[in-house]
Amino acid sequence: MIRSVAILGAGIGAAHMDSFGELPDRFRVATICDIDAERARRVARRREGVAHTTDIDAVLADPAIDIVDICLPPALHFEVAERALNAGKAVICEKPLVDSLAEADALAAVVERTGGMLFPVFQYRYGIGAAQVRALIDAGLAGRCFAGSLETHWDRNAEYYAVPWRGTWSGEKGGTLLGHAIHIHDLLSALLGPVAQVFADTATRVNAIEVEDCVALAIRMASGAPITSSVTLGAAGNMSRLRLCFEGFTVESDRAPYTPAASPWTFTARAPLAQDRIDAVLTRVPPARIGFAGLFEAVADALDGTPGREVTLADGRRSLEFVTAAYASARANAPVALPLGSDHPMYRGWLPTA
Repeated sequence: MIRSVAILGAGIGAAHMDSFGELPDRFRVATICDIDAERARRVARRREGVAHTTDIDAVLADPAIDIVDICLPPALHFEVAERALNAGKAVICEKPLVDSLAEADALAAVVERTGGMLFPVFQYRYGIGAAQVRALIDAGLAGRCFAGSLETHWDRNAEYYAVPWRGTWSGEKGGTLLGHAIHIHDLLSALLGPVAQVFADTATRVNAIEVEDCVALAIRMASGAPITSSVTLGAAGNMSRLRLCFEGFTVESDRAPYTPAASPWTFTARAPLAQDRIDAVLTRVPPARIGFAGLFEAVADALDGTPGREVTLADGRRSLEFVTAAYASARANAPVALPLGSDHPMYRGWLPTA
């Protein structure tokens, strides 16, 4: 079945459109909607047959649209997702899903009431590298994860923050914890399970903005594995890296900032496990779609009644729970245990109060 998609937001939405184009037997992008008419027109012209508009109300009212793909500034996500679900659309929503755990739970109630489907965007999960780790875990060769480290070292300057809503609590709802490192932290939980505790130290050192652009985190997984995560927007170039030390091997991801799973990862056997057993499993891992295309393929499978690989609303909430705990930790200068209940002081949001 080919489903008709409306993309709201022509910024990262342009990359979404290209990835939908890799799946012509599953999706057709019908419309690009953006408040900037010229930008919408420019992106729409990249593919034949794509319309463009500035009228979001018309898009949501169009019965021919099956899926609404939300690529808008974070402050708009909850309202637009709620409206799209009430209009009977399936929803794909860029990160961060919403602005608080309270909004995530309210959105879950809308999904339950409408019977709709909502898919957060975490494209790091898709590609050959992540598939290789899962194959080795499934083959029983990983064993326990002892420890690991993450790096999100990107370069974002004043030009990047010239967009009015960026770098502000009101528009972006957070800094690099929410807008950049959220992807690698989701991948960590996708591979190792839930986080039990986080101790975070945040700072604003690179740009003249309201929100943080440097972070150091000490993470304890529910399994007991300690993980460190280093985040900055002041690097020379852009790099994301994951390194995990399992009983059976040590794995290091590729360093591509936006699709670290696109290329094969490096696996080094740890004695007494022999390298040839690792390599034998790796040779059997089939090719995997990368990044957004892999995520959209999983969405199509779920909509067709074959779930299992898609990013779920629960995954989106879990990522926000981690962000909430990290902000709470940084402000209290103390570790914070997860999960967080509705009685947590930041359940309704982590934005600073007067």
